[in-house]
Amino acid sequence: MKAVPVNASKREATGKGVARKLRAAGAIPGILYGAHTEPMPLQLNQQEMSVIMRKSTSEHILVDLTVAGNDGEPQMALIREIQHEPITGDILHVDFLHISASQKIHITIPVNVIGVADGVKNFGGILQIIARELEIEALPTNIPESITVDVSNLGIGDAIHVRDIATEEFSFVTPENRTVVSVVPPTVIKEVVSAEEAPAEGEGAEGEPEVIGEKKEGGEDEAAKDKDKDKKE
Repeated sequence: MKAVPVNASKREATGKGVARKLRAAGAIPGILYGAHTEPMPLQLNQQEMSVIMRKSTSEHILVDLTVAGNDGEPQMALIREIQHEPITGDILHVDFLHISASQKIHITIPVNVIGVADGVKNFGGILQIIARELEIEALPTNIPESITVDVSNLGIGDAIHVRDIATEEFSFVTPENRTVVSVVPPTVIKEVVSAEEAPAEGEGAEGEPEVIGEKKEGGEDEAAKDKDKDKKE
């Protein structure tokens, strides 16, 4: 991952009121921290940060952070967290983690699925993306922007696990047996017969109602005959 240049300046005052005034003036509050760095409140240009985020596939971006008034030397840092306004999505606050170019770090990287699975294209299967992000360990300069997974050769019932993804410059922290994508059979919808279409109770196989005590053609009801016989006796 190539480091993106970001400019900032020190922020002397802190608090919610100060943060609101900064945003109203077109700036974003932030902070730089790290294992060997004292926390430093920052303010950033809102437009610059918005452009950077639009061009990135992930919010975890490697940056060369230049802080005005801090000797002017860029510091390697990682955008660790960005707070957004829930409705507008505007950036409210940015956390920068100071890192060393020679020290490996853990970071979550988005999965980029490419291709059309054979089981989907030719057999009507359904592609399921199970893991949209994977955690890796890498040196800062070896961090990929995304992890590409080609699903073109997947048939019905096939899957790609973490162990199937080739890596050279980083290693996975996510367990190797974790399923990333899979292709499942198409969903079969059983036809449900409505109550109006179902045969009514008592109907025969041909749909004709069954008549209880129906007289046989050319004869009398047997029950009536027995009743008359009893009267005579």
